[in-house]
Amino acid sequence: MIASKLQESVEVRIARSLHTKEEEFVFERRKTIFQSLQKLKIHCSKDAVPNIALLGSGGGQRAMVGLLGSLVQLDKAGLLDCILYLSGVSGSTWCMASLYQEPDWSTKLDTVTDNIFRRLIGPGVSFKDKLAKLKKYYYEKDHFSLTDVWAVMVVTEYVKEIDKCKLSDQWDQHKEDPFSIYTVIDKQSKQCKDEEDKDDPWFEISPLEAGYSLTGAFVKTCSFGSQFDRGSKTKPQDEMDMLYLQALCGSALADEDEIKKFLWQKINDFFKKLSPKWPSNKETRKGKLFLHLFMDKFYLLILLFCSCFPLPNERSNSYLKAPSVEKGYQVLRDLANMNLDVLNGKDPSDLDQSIRNTLNELSGGKHQLIFPIEKLNLEDKEAAECYMNEHTEDVCKNLNNWFSLWPFDVLTSIHKCMAQWIWGRKYGFLQNINDETLPSTLLESDIRDYEDTGLLLNSPYFSVLRKERNIDLIISLDFSEGDPFMTVREAAKMCKKRNIPFPEVNIPSEDLKNPEDFYVFKGTDTPTVIHIPLFNVVNCGGKFRLSS
Repeated sequence: MIASKLQESVEVRIARSLHTKEEEFVFERRKTIFQSLQKLKIHCSKDAVPNIALLGSGGGQRAMVGLLGSLVQLDKAGLLDCILYLSGVSGSTWCMASLYQEPDWSTKLDTVTDNIFRRLIGPGVSFKDKLAKLKKYYYEKDHFSLTDVWAVMVVTEYVKEIDKCKLSDQWDQHKEDPFSIYTVIDKQSKQCKDEEDKDDPWFEISPLEAGYSLTGAFVKTCSFGSQFDRGSKTKPQDEMDMLYLQALCGSALADEDEIKKFLWQKINDFFKKLSPKWPSNKETRKGKLFLHLFMDKFYLLILLFCSCFPLPNERSNSYLKAPSVEKGYQVLRDLANMNLDVLNGKDPSDLDQSIRNTLNELSGGKHQLIFPIEKLNLEDKEAAECYMNEHTEDVCKNLNNWFSLWPFDVLTSIHKCMAQWIWGRKYGFLQNINDETLPSTLLESDIRDYEDTGLLLNSPYFSVLRKERNIDLIISLDFSEGDPFMTVREAAKMCKKRNIPFPEVNIPSEDLKNPEDFYVFKGTDTPTVIHIPLFNVVNCGGKFRLSS
């Protein structure tokens, strides 16, 4: 008990062992598993009870619904109470977040499932609520990134709610459920993985602690994101809520260009809802009078909206004149469309000229953009993207000279995050810790970026492959859209490189395009892996065939 209390008081924990509370949970959960096995007439001694981990892959809303359906079937078969760990990636974490809202959800899964489906077919989150949530994210923490935008603009579209709960608050509510593990990757460590095998990008988040699965470096989940130095907290940050956690875990699309196009379009849609359309120059005098009246009311509404939320360091609102602010919005709209044009290979010259003219008018000719349009070469895709990143930051820097108000400031920040491609930015908790067992890359900066595990491996194998979790059986539910064997084969390849026990993965050649409904991979002194691809000849019948 003394050791347990001591560990609870420590913010940063460098150790390969499990958290003491996790050890206590496992001890009690194994009793439940033993009883469940007895009911199924699967007999073993209490000491030989297998540790079983259920993995949910990524796959967006398909993975969310697929994992829920799989859990329902496991429950009907009497197997759900045999699961020790439930770990997810991307879309599967959306399902997990929904389930773990309800205390001891596995004891009333039918009711919980009905509630989830009623929500998913419901009306969704209003624009007003999204805007309020984005404001809260922007002003209440030190690091704002595209993950905040993704949470508000995208994740809410799928999960149809803003889940304000905190993961650490769930710990005492799920004694009858599997231990939950959410997974992300450390972007900086992922980029170094080919240079140095000991770098560990695998990052897990449980109700107890968050940290690097293979390295053995953890911090309390409630303190994840706070600033640390030499293991001591120097600047607290509020614990992320479950909406943000779902965005942190589930923010990947297959192609970076596609996700950029998707986000720029979302930003444009945001503008359409946020600011009114200006009429053309051919509008009648009556139309212009109506426009000015409308704009006055619109900006009055903005002022009233802002007054409900005190803003730190807010400048005087004396410059809040509709035409000048609208010009700022127009610059940002043009900038978003310019980025979209470049991504689509279209000439953005007209938009660029419009931006320059408007900025010149706003500054009275005192400020000029650094980058001339002549430098943009659409034929060189990489160079064009680099140009637009620099150009976007240059435009935003100019705009910041003239505007600082909500929601203009957050829109400018979103543009900057798009240019720098910043996701999941948080304070790291390992800076300046003197420990030779830690990879040097984790100690160099107090800023870390976290992103969807699916960008490296679309299933959370490494969260349950920690030696101290002693997993005997891994049930891998694969909801991937493409190759149904890619994830398990990549996991085997990565484990071999890192000397982590994992069975050989051999797929019969005739199954590569016509996969069966499940596969069992066994090895000596390795966990057994049951791999279950969603798309298979049993589920899909004769209609299924992988393209070459």
